[in-house]
Amino acid sequence: MSKAKLLMDVILFVNAKRSFTAQEVADEFGVSVRTAHRYLTEISDMGVPLYTEQGRHGGYRTLSSRVLPPVLFDEDEVFAIFFAFQSLKRYRSLPFELNMDSAARKLLAGFPEDAKAMISRLESVLAFWSPRRTAGSPFLKEMIEAALYQRVVRIGYRSKNRTSDREIQPIGVYARDGLWYMLAAEGETEEPRLFRADRIESWTPTDRSWELDMTLEEWLQEYPIRQPVRLYAELTREGARQCASIPWLEDEVVMLEEHRGVVDVTVDRSDFEYIADVFLRLGTEAKIIEPQEIVDLIRDKARRLIAHYDQGRL
Repeated sequence: MSKAKLLMDVILFVNAKRSFTAQEVADEFGVSVRTAHRYLTEISDMGVPLYTEQGRHGGYRTLSSRVLPPVLFDEDEVFAIFFAFQSLKRYRSLPFELNMDSAARKLLAGFPEDAKAMISRLESVLAFWSPRRTAGSPFLKEMIEAALYQRVVRIGYRSKNRTSDREIQPIGVYARDGLWYMLAAEGETEEPRLFRADRIESWTPTDRSWELDMTLEEWLQEYPIRQPVRLYAELTREGARQCASIPWLEDEVVMLEEHRGVVDVTVDRSDFEYIADVFLRLGTEAKIIEPQEIVDLIRDKARRLIAHYDQGRL
């Protein structure tokens, strides 16, 4: 067996064991304990994160950030992975302390020069754009781990007016428009709620868990409507174009004729404030016909905006 193949087998062995002794490595590979120590030193130099445990029952342990054995990718797969990295470049916080530049270098190491040149050219013509946010998400890794292991945590959450203590169990985390969001159950019997990750100011884990029957994917695919209300709005051609670029409206726009369209959709009453803000930005390109409550909200927001700009006028 070649030395390279042998060291790869040692990496696979320690990744599977997590905690082990040099004697176990020696027995597994039929070598002396001294040779086993040398193998472990060599794979540590290759980047496998090992540390020794002292004492009578000491040995070796791998850290949680273990090095994975090499995997062979074809050219299209490398392109796909590389550009998946690029889609996260504008996020200030990344899970598990991901170093994308380092990962990209390792991914492309030994790749043919013509393929490297192609990726370099693709970077100049293909981008995954999202707003660059200044707010970080310091507990992003902890959120993902709590969701994975289904653990209840106590957080300090900064809302519009104050910071409050909450007890929640994360369900999942997703990214959108340069921000990270956490879906979590607040209270064992509560409906899931959405939290902006950058507004979490403190994080205290517990050993407790709740029985939850919802996944992040289910919530994203079927946003729950508890208080259904019909939303009907008339659109100009430009209003229809703009609504088609809003994720929750893009499939709801119906063109009645070339220059006129409508939106006719069921929404949740709790979203009225958000919907009013969306249609206020559309200006005269859209007009909500019902419900009247949203119309009143838009009028109130417009009046306050006018009053704000009228202040101090001569």
